[in-house]
Amino acid sequence: MADHLTRMQAVQSPIIPIVADLIRQHPGTISLGQGIAYYGPPPQALEQIQAFLEDPTNHQYKAVQGIPNLITAIEKKLITDNQIFIEPDRNCIVVTAGSNMAFTNAVLAITQTGDEIILQSPYYFNHEMAIVMADCQPVIVPTNANYQLQIEVMAAAITPRTKAIVTISPNNPSGAIYPEADLRAVNQLCQAHGIYHIHDQTYEYFTYDGIPSFSPASILGSSDYTISLFSFSKAYGLAGWRVGYMVIPAALFFSVLKIQDTVLICPPIISQYAALGALQAGANYCLEKCQMIQQVRQIALESLSDLGEWCRIPAAAGAFYFLLQIDTPQKTMTVVERLIREHGVAVIPGTTFGMDYGCYLRVAYGALQRETAATGIGRLVKGLKAVVKGS
Repeated sequence: MADHLTRMQAVQSPIIPIVADLIRQHPGTISLGQGIAYYGPPPQALEQIQAFLEDPTNHQYKAVQGIPNLITAIEKKLITDNQIFIEPDRNCIVVTAGSNMAFTNAVLAITQTGDEIILQSPYYFNHEMAIVMADCQPVIVPTNANYQLQIEVMAAAITPRTKAIVTISPNNPSGAIYPEADLRAVNQLCQAHGIYHIHDQTYEYFTYDGIPSFSPASILGSSDYTISLFSFSKAYGLAGWRVGYMVIPAALFFSVLKIQDTVLICPPIISQYAALGALQAGANYCLEKCQMIQQVRQIALESLSDLGEWCRIPAAAGAFYFLLQIDTPQKTMTVVERLIREHGVAVIPGTTFGMDYGCYLRVAYGALQRETAATGIGRLVKGLKAVVKGS
């Protein structure tokens, strides 16, 4: 019992509920915190619910891997949008309850107690939490000043206990997009060392300035050691439905099924039907909605530029985040609390993403309509000016 408590106590507390509680204590606060899209699911997703209800067997358990018609639709999408081809003897698709579950599946399938997984700093906090929960060691390697990968630093961090390198592009929390050449270099590094490349593509359609995202699993011959994670939450406004999927090496299939059968039995059938409808709507649904997100992004960039040299905003050509570096001696959580209490705007502290030095703040701009977002960004700029001047 004591060992179990020690392991779980080492897992950081989720920051979103903590900030949400602060927001509730200060009514009228505009949240630039949680990373969700402002829109809901496409009509095709909701129309599929009737088809779900018409089949009484849908109220029973279904295949652990996912319903066949959704897996077929995902396979077609992977070919069209990601240039990833499914070869049954090399790789396969598993539908999950969101990409967080997909990541946990991957970690449990490839590790033993004490193994290491390399994360980039800043990292996505749920990834770090899942690794610690699995009684493994997250090895944190820094990105450069623009939040881009440092291949040499990553290579130097590999040890005999390393089981995987994790990349996220477009990135949460930084908004960075990793160039194809860098992702190929990571993939090659993983192949050379006999480890896995876990690549999270949750924000695959959220790209700006003409900079594309790249799927490492599309690299010829990479199927045996590449794990790809995808989600319907952001692109299709299905965050609350908890549905995503993973493309994994065939050798991991039965291990992942054991994990998923134990934790979930099968992904929620009604959510899988909604996901099927979302794929019928296709990527254009998200891309059209992204037009307003791009407008909000531009408003944010123009407003934040007023902060001057003491607020550094590295290039963020993807997702819907900026990770600001603020020149202040104040603790990051103190700044977050002051912004909520004194200025009615909420952001997420960079400490939860592994940025334990300096003051980093993640600004999420995808969840709000243009006018509300502009007001929120205005409050943020005003609040940061007051906070820094009062340092």
